[in-house]
Amino acid sequence: MDNRFQGLLAIHLAVLLFGVAGLFGKLLELGPGLIVFGRTLFAALGLLLVLPLLKIDIRIRQGRDIGGFVLMGAILALHWVTFFHAIQVSTVAIGLLTFSSFPIFVTFLEPLFFRERLRFFEVMVSLVVFLGLVLVVPEFDLANDLTRGAFWGMISGLTFALLSILNRKFVGRYPALTVALYQDAVACLLLLPFVGGAIFGITMAELGQLVILGVVFTALAHTLFIQGMLVVRAQLASVITCLEPVYGILLALVLLHEIPSWRELVGGVVIIGTILLATRFSRDSGRLVEPGCSPEG
Repeated sequence: MDNRFQGLLAIHLAVLLFGVAGLFGKLLELGPGLIVFGRTLFAALGLLLVLPLLKIDIRIRQGRDIGGFVLMGAILALHWVTFFHAIQVSTVAIGLLTFSSFPIFVTFLEPLFFRERLRFFEVMVSLVVFLGLVLVVPEFDLANDLTRGAFWGMISGLTFALLSILNRKFVGRYPALTVALYQDAVACLLLLPFVGGAIFGITMAELGQLVILGVVFTALAHTLFIQGMLVVRAQLASVITCLEPVYGILLALVLLHEIPSWRELVGGVVIIGTILLATRFSRDSGRLVEPGCSPEG
């Protein structure tokens, strides 16, 4: 088995794991803040054990970088809380598809952060993805659970876009998994005051699920994705990440019996298909997934 095949297999498995992670929003009868607290706690502990085995340096090299890690951890916490909230108030399909709107935000935010030229092709891609989002939303009324889920899913996409841009600044100075470790650790610490005594109400079964979510579907998924990126081009990795909502929706259909509506299916095809084609034909397609940025966070 050659290295490239192993890399492709690792990325596919990582994307599958990230797609499955969304189902925990339905499987766990816990608030989104508590789910994310458990996820980041056990993800950080998992990475803390794995990184020395991979001989990856976890030292913070410059004191000024601490503020950056705190900011990224806060954004990660907000990203995952809004992601799970979107799924809990609507469906796995709505949460995953509207989260996939993040390339729209990246398109317009990157020129502001990096003083880059806004490209006509990327603007057109964003407009088509937005059309897909309009199809996914059943009606523009926040009294509708699906519409509220779509709203929170897009907030999740916005925060993920911000996190992706900040990752682009840090991944040149730190290994990607080191960045993930500090993001998870900071997110966990920042959420602690908000979850408070609710921690003590978690059952052993729920604790086991949180351990699995954090270690397998987060720490392991991050590790597999980053290791796969070492031998697989960013463009191809970006194409594979388009499968995340597909995996999630199919598994939600099988395990949770959530059947997507025709609007969700059509909108999903438009969103995923557009991102897939944009990744294939854009000269800077690799930017859709930065080397230090895994799908779903």
